[in-house]
Amino acid sequence: MITLNYRDSRPIYEQVKDGLRRLVMSGALLPGDKLPSVRAMASSLAINPNTIARAYEALETEGYIYTVPGKGTFAAEQTDVNRNRKEALLRQFDSAAAELHFLGVTNEELADRLNAPPQPQQEVNA
Repeated sequence: MITLNYRDSRPIYEQVKDGLRRLVMSGALLPGDKLPSVRAMASSLAINPNTIARAYEALETEGYIYTVPGKGTFAAEQTDVNRNRKEALLRQFDSAAAELHFLGVTNEELADRLNAPPQPQQEVNA
């Protein structure tokens, strides 16, 4: 389901959040599917339950999941989430493109990068 990389520079809760987001976006978790409880997820990943709670809270704020008191946490419908996520990612893209222009990257280089096949993500060492 979710794998953690302890060499990744990102905090564990972000890795959990990104892993769950990927499952929802890929359709592996369908709208209405129940997620494991915080304790069950923490136990299966061998991490602190507070870390899972933080990831669940962030995903709920983003609209990827919702909680029904006494029932559990479920995958949400993605109609508005997709639009909001696209807008957020486009703002990040605009910011990165502006910085790249400042650093001397041309529009043609950016266009070539956009038209190239997707590359696997690599760990960034800051």
